[in-house]
Amino acid sequence: MARPPRTSSLDAVLRETAAQIVTRISGAIARQVADLVQDGLKRELASRPASRRGAPRRARRGEITRWVADARARRVPTFVIEATGLDTKKKIVAKFGPGAAFEKGKPPPKAKG
Repeated sequence: MARPPRTSSLDAVLRETAAQIVTRISGAIARQVADLVQDGLKRELASRPASRRGAPRRARRGEITRWVADARARRVPTFVIEATGLDTKKKIVAKFGPGAAFEKGKPPPKAKG
């Protein structure tokens, strides 16, 4: 009586057993790795200075209804341009003077003399 070779049956048993073990523990390993990565990211973000995270975004400002003529102003509101017919802050300051207040829905102040 000839016996089948042990190496092939032993190899098959080992492969089948290894496949069962991998199937059983792969989900647990994936969860553990995900938890470790999440903990690492939390530590990394907590240890970084605020300036490296980026500045928080500002909320949009409300509609501008009052503007005071100032040569250093960043921009002239549209309602002032429409009311004066002038398109630059330098022209508006030259005509109305610094400190002239414009309000939306009201006539422009008197031009300086």
